[in-house]
Amino acid sequence: MWGPYAARLAPHFDVIAPDARGHGASGWDGRPFDTADLAADLAALLDGLGLASAHVLGMSMGGSVAIEFAGTHQARVERLVLADTTAWYGETALGAWTERAERAVALPRMRQVPFQVDRWFTERFRRTHHDEVRRIAGIFVETDSGAHAEASLALGRLDARHLLAGITAPTLSVTGEEDYATPVQMGREIAEGVADGRHRTLAGLRHLSLVERPDLAGLVRAHLDGAEPAEPDSAGTCCLAGAPGHAAVVA
Repeated sequence: MWGPYAARLAPHFDVIAPDARGHGASGWDGRPFDTADLAADLAALLDGLGLASAHVLGMSMGGSVAIEFAGTHQARVERLVLADTTAWYGETALGAWTERAERAVALPRMRQVPFQVDRWFTERFRRTHHDEVRRIAGIFVETDSGAHAEASLALGRLDARHLLAGITAPTLSVTGEEDYATPVQMGREIAEGVADGRHRTLAGLRHLSLVERPDLAGLVRAHLDGAEPAEPDSAGTCCLAGAPGHAAVVA
């Protein structure tokens, strides 16, 4: 999913991009799972790679998993970046996400794409970046409907608010200004809840903000360098700082 954004990280970091259970190339035994299970999967992956810690970047569901991981494995997260995500979807979450889970298995994958694409990207981007929209839609279509449904139920049950205060990693939370899947206030609440948190609203973007604007690399560059997050980069800016060989996990 991270696509061009991960490519901008790769010259400067060992980029690790795991697929969640039942997504992409990752297997799944069909049993229920929640975001805590996915965070445990991430810990096991780092163990298998012999990595004690890494920078962790999470977007959308990956961001919720990153919150769980950072809140339960504090020493393993050096710096944390959370994009268009939340620690809690609110009082009505379980019912809303249960309906989403039912649609995930009831409707053919292609029929679900228009609803998803409208949430992911601005109308302008959809008109001008057909290849990238098709790439992301293709990932969605190829995802197992059962895993999609189980992930929806996991997000409905999600409530990691109690973990925020225990997150020790300096945290940057960013949210697309037009993100109505995880609105700006959800991103602000993350930054307010952690010990060392900052939030930035990204003008004119929706739910997959860093997919739509991978040139916003300066925000991450400054944060990983321990500086105040910079203003968004202009289009075409590409390079991130960081010692070669340092690990960054994108979820």
